[in-house]
Amino acid sequence: MTAKVTVIDHPLILHKLTLMRQTTTSTAKFRNLLKEIGMLLAYEVTRDLPLKYEDIETPIAPMLAPMLAAEKKMVIVSIMRAGQGILDGILELMPSARVGHIGLYRDPTTHVAIEYYFKFPHDIEQRDVLIVDPMLATGNSAVAAVDRIKEVNPVSIKFLCLLAAPEGIAHFQEQHPDVPIYTAAIDDYLDEHGYIVPGLGDAGDRLYGTK
Repeated sequence: MTAKVTVIDHPLILHKLTLMRQTTTSTAKFRNLLKEIGMLLAYEVTRDLPLKYEDIETPIAPMLAPMLAAEKKMVIVSIMRAGQGILDGILELMPSARVGHIGLYRDPTTHVAIEYYFKFPHDIEQRDVLIVDPMLATGNSAVAAVDRIKEVNPVSIKFLCLLAAPEGIAHFQEQHPDVPIYTAAIDDYLDEHGYIVPGLGDAGDRLYGTK
């Protein structure tokens, strides 16, 4: 059975995504919007986090109150470099989450993902992993990241992106049918250079002001 694709089409997310798509949006504004969307996306992706109940005192009375049971057990993995923009937003909401990084770059000719960096927290076999990257285009980077992370055998894996292309979703699900995908939008197709259409350009370049 193939894990589902969840499109998180909240009006605030869609509005901010439209601003990010526009060519007139500055680097600073793009960066801030991606962080804001990261926070909003995190609400849906973490909907199934387990709760525990603890005795607390309010100013009025004692109560048995819900608390996150697994915030410190979650690892947010940023696919460098553009994943950092989403990661920053999620960490605003979950500052105790552990963080991993995987560095991948796409060969401009073959579009194959090439790894150049991998750093992960310890005890990963006891943790849930959320991989973040703004774009699921060809799907090669996402597949390579999940390949690598499955080697360390975490409890579970989810993939979160801002935009996805149908081709990327199909490739990802073919290779990792057990990993659910969360995205703000599914665009039309990939062009001959492997960019999402209509998309928003190169997320990393727009995030950091590079060409």
